[in-house]
Order: sequence, then structure tokens, then C-alpha cells
Amino acid sequence: MTLEAKFKVAVLGGGPSGSSAADALTGNPNIEVTLFERKLDNAKPCGGAIPLCMVEEFNLPIEIIDRKVRKMKMISPSNREVDIGQTLEPHEYIGMTRREVLDGFLRKRAGEHGANIMNALVTEVEVPKGPQDTYKIRYANPKTNTKDTFEADYVIGGDGANSRLAKAMGAGEYNYAIAFQERIRISEEKMKFYEELAEMYVGDDVSPDFYGWVFPKYDHVGVGTGTVVNRPAIKKYQKAMRERCASKIEGGKIIKVEAHPIPEHYRPRRVIDRAALVGDAAGYVTKCSGEGIYFAAKSGRMAGTAVNQHVAKTGKLPTQQQMIEAYQKPYDKLYGPTYTVLDILQRVFYTSNAAREAFVEMCESEYVQRVTFNSYLYKKVQGNSPLQDLGLLITTIGALLRGNALSGPDEEYSNPVESLKRL
Repeated sequence: MTLEAKFKVAVLGGGPSGSSAADALTGNPNIEVTLFERKLDNAKPCGGAIPLCMVEEFNLPIEIIDRKVRKMKMISPSNREVDIGQTLEPHEYIGMTRREVLDGFLRKRAGEHGANIMNALVTEVEVPKGPQDTYKIRYANPKTNTKDTFEADYVIGGDGANSRLAKAMGAGEYNYAIAFQERIRISEEKMKFYEELAEMYVGDDVSPDFYGWVFPKYDHVGVGTGTVVNRPAIKKYQKAMRERCASKIEGGKIIKVEAHPIPEHYRPRRVIDRAALVGDAAGYVTKCSGEGIYFAAKSGRMAGTAVNQHVAKTGKLPTQQQMIEAYQKPYDKLYGPTYTVLDILQRVFYTSNAAREAFVEMCESEYVQRVTFNSYLYKKVQGNSPLQDLGLLITTIGALLRGNALSGPDEEYSNPVESLKRL
């Protein structure tokens, strides 16, 4: 394939991953990039937290950040509260955004830089049968109710957990969580409590394997929870979450109810032939924290840049192996340790109320707070003091013993059939 004509690159999905991929593909006269997004005002169910490094790295304007969170309140199963955040510097914060605002900004910027933004629902992706064939993107226009086909030489899939591209390319399945969130408008007086504060609740009442949250937005709070192991009971856990924070949201009005699948691990294959997956479609959501926005945007940018630079240097599209070397392996090298550490933490601390009590107790440690916040804010695994790490290990063992003394057994559940479902 040569540069006798432009390469057409299709990007599926207009969230942080797709928009960042499309943006990274612009500026090359030999690439024509088209981004498909079914709903341009889409408000994905999401806590909306972004790290400080993303604000700087992606040059995000301060106006799209609803709240700057500088304090976190951790609440244990026994309602023990621990305030964290004293290790933050004055300029440091966690940004709280609404996805319709953040996604809209990133998508608009990609369009201003030269990407074609197509408001369309992708219904099917047909993979090429030979090296000279194209990908055929079947789509429906929601405004005109018409159907059409777009042919692309390369496809990047940022189309979420239910990725049509992942299914078409045979990327394999993954386990997933259901995240459920209610946006609740509360009085101005009660919003003052959440001015710079977010809350995390743990306990088998709000989730058997995750946490519940209250995250402040522009004029409301997002109250939600999630689970992998008992998805059918998600509304029960959400009800418990509302009860746990009832006094703080009393009198509030639910203005929006949202639910969405979230991947639990990488897809078995993320690059196949001339197609690559990014963001949720690839499985880039961390355990323990459930964070995905930064990793979505970063993976999209890395994939788009890899294609763009390869075309600029060689006049050809990257092969499967070249894309693995230029995008997938560098991503795994950068963030693989983060996924591993958070996976271990979730397995240790989210499996019983005793462990959750220990987790909250540990959060009182200034060392734990500093390592946790620095790792989150700057996306690098922190902790380089062997003596303090040893002390933390001893503290952890003691906290687990005390947690066992404080807590009874978790509520039992049975979900033998639905729990086997994969996306």
C-alpha cells in the first residue's frame, strides 16, 4: 500500500480515548481521520475524576473542571471515618468533571485540528479479507435515519466495553463490572460540605468487591457504586449507598440515573492486523480505584501517534507487529506496574469487611497518603523507602488483625450463572 492516495483512518467512539486518538492522527496530509460518535451530548456514567497530570499533559482548560478535590473521606464498614489529603501541596488536586463536558471538549479540539466528526451509530464492522481490502464500517445516521458504509484502511476502536470493533477483530472477551450512579442535586448549604471533598465508602452493604462514592460536580453530587461479582444486585448496593450518606444528601433530587459496564482486565488481544483497541475497549481500567479516563486518553493518544508517525516515516501503515511494538508494548511498560499493584490491593482489601476496616485504618498513615496521592496524581508507582515500606507491612498485618476483631462475616450471595457472562 503506497501514498498514491490518502489513508483513511476510522476512529470509533468519541470519548477520551477516541477523541485523543483522532487528535493525534491529525496534522498528517497523508491521513484522513474520521471519528464516529453516536451521541454528541453523551453523558457516560462515570465518577469523572481526573489526575493533575492529565490537566497538564492534555492541556485541559480549567473551565471544564467542576471541582478541585483536595480532601478525601474514607468511610469503613463500621462507619469509621478517616480524612486524607494533608500531604497534598497547595497546587495539587484531583479534578472532578462531567463526562459530557470533558468528552465534548476533547472531541471539538480534534475536529478543530482536522478530524472529521461524524454523528453516527456504528452497527457493524467488517474486517478485510486480504491485505489490499478495507475495513467496512456500517453505520446509521440518527438524524436522517439513513444507513451507509465507510471504508477505512485502519481502524482504532475507542468504542467502550461493548466494542463492535473488538468483536469483529476477534479480540477476545473480558470480565466486567457494572457501575451505577445517580446524579443528585442537593441544597447549596449541603454542597458546601463537598466544596473540595469527595467520599469513598467501603463495606459489603455497598459492594462486595468495590467501593461506593460521593463525588462533587458543578451543581450536584454523583452517588454511585459498582460490582463485578454480583452485578444483578447493583440496585440493592446503590440503595445501601444512598442510606450510608443519607444525612448529607437529605432533600436532594435525583436528576439523572446512569449505568455502564466497565472492564476488569485487558482484552486478550488489543492489536490485530490493521486495527487497534484503546480505552475501555482495550480493558484499560484499573482495579481498586476503577480509574479509566486518564488511561483512555493516554492510550488513544499513543495509538494515534504510533500510526501517524509510522506513516510519516515510511509512507505505509503499520503492520500488526509494528503497532504492537510502537503502541502496545510501550503502554504496558509505562502502566503495567500500576495495574498490577492495584489488582493486588483490590484482592487484599476489598474481599471482606475485616480487610476493608484495615484498609481505612491504614489510610491514616501519612506515608500511605503520600504514596497513594502521588501515584494517582502523576501516574507513577510510588514508594521508595524500604524502611517505611517494612513499617507499612507490619502496620497492615496489625490492621488486618484488628479488622477481624471488629467485623463479622460478609453477607453471602450466590450468582453462579450471570457471573460467567463476559463482554
